[in-house]
Amino acid sequence: MKISTAVFCVFLTLPGLPGFAQSPGGSGTDRPTVIQHYRAGRNLESNGRMAEADAYYNETVRMCQDEVSRNIANRDTYAAITWALQRQRKYRDVISWGDRGLRLYTDEYRVIETLGEAWFYLDDYNRSLNYMQRYTNALPQGERVAVAYFFIGEIFRLRQQYRHADIAYTTAVRLDPNAALWWYRLATVRESAGEYTPAIEAYQRALRLDPGYSEAGAGLTRAQGRNTAQ
Repeated sequence: MKISTAVFCVFLTLPGLPGFAQSPGGSGTDRPTVIQHYRAGRNLESNGRMAEADAYYNETVRMCQDEVSRNIANRDTYAAITWALQRQRKYRDVISWGDRGLRLYTDEYRVIETLGEAWFYLDDYNRSLNYMQRYTNALPQGERVAVAYFFIGEIFRLRQQYRHADIAYTTAVRLDPNAALWWYRLATVRESAGEYTPAIEAYQRALRLDPGYSEAGAGLTRAQGRNTAQ
């Protein structure tokens, strides 16, 4: 998700949290939006500052619940609360709030994709696949479309439908070629399908992105041996 370029207008009141800069000439009394608040937490998580990030996520959830209680909730409210709960691995809560949001906004695809992830982590692959395919069909250029295809690949891999998984992973790495894990997963399903030369190429791509990826290194050696033995 792209970070908003909007200027954050206040210093947060939560103890220990880094503040938002005031806008020039602003009073410092306006609070950031729930989306901005969530993204600030996500940035902290990306930098390994998990305790601070979790505080932001908790506050995001509180802010969203407050908007709902005051009947001022909108699409962003349901996107932000499901994202925050997802980062906290509260998948049942994600589903509860996501379903609530979709009853109001049936085409809120940010929530649809998040629900796909939540159902995946709850091991309900049928529901996960349904939501992910809804997202990719509706938004083929969406912000999370590469991630959605990766999850589709994961579902087919776990079902041992390796050629279907290959198609999904291949689409994911075409859209975003910089994830070593995705290339590794693609390599494993190709190897499982007996496609050793393409598997070797995918393992090599994973290793170019992450030379220390031991599983990819072992997979490359194994696939090369099987390819030679054919």
